[in-house]
Amino acid sequence: MKSLIILHGWQSSKEKWQTVKEDIEKSGIKVYIPDIPGFKPESALTEAWNLDNYIDWFYGYVASEKISDGFFLLGHSFGGRMAIKIASGHKQKPKGIILVSAAGIKKSPTWSNKVLAEGARIMRELKIEDAPILGICLKLFKGIFYKYILRRTDYYNTKGYLRDTIKNILAEDLSQRLDKITPPTLIIWGKADRVTPIQDAYLMKEKIKNSKLELLERVGHTPYLETPIKLAQLINKFIEEN
Repeated sequence: MKSLIILHGWQSSKEKWQTVKEDIEKSGIKVYIPDIPGFKPESALTEAWNLDNYIDWFYGYVASEKISDGFFLLGHSFGGRMAIKIASGHKQKPKGIILVSAAGIKKSPTWSNKVLAEGARIMRELKIEDAPILGICLKLFKGIFYKYILRRTDYYNTKGYLRDTIKNILAEDLSQRLDKITPPTLIIWGKADRVTPIQDAYLMKEKIKNSKLELLERVGHTPYLETPIKLAQLINKFIEEN
């Protein structure tokens, strides 16, 4: 029996992939969806992690579940970061890779982003957050800044060890590892994705030699919720062909 491991996105969970899982398993494929540590109370981090910590956890999970060689690996968004590093590493490699709206390409900050970031730094140093009215305005500004300018709500919505962890994750650029991926790779992207830009999909297609790109019309960053049956069909077809 063929098997597939699905790595969900940042602060997501296995429950959100249930419809996709059920449809894939109709084809006789065994689907594993672990809850990635850090996003539920029972798996809260006790220290800041980096991407390598998550990769070590992944191989520990594969061993604990006794998943045999030749499994397929799907990564969505943050899970895509993990999949890229796993597939381009030297340890046990999956038989095939599916990258769904995968993160991992670090962008150079634009001039406007630098100006806004510097403004936020100055306001923090002046402790404007402690002022009742100005503090509220600053909080609103930060929300808009991270959501619409940096497009990094993952960072804005975290705190404690998880915030330090996402800093470590975002600092690592995986673009130089793409050409080291050798297993067959399916890249799936929503054309309306505003979180991971479609330019990243084209870059991955260009750099990963044995890859195919499928674009989804009128779909954003969460195809597993927006069009789960279509997504499952693409996944099934790829696994059957490989």
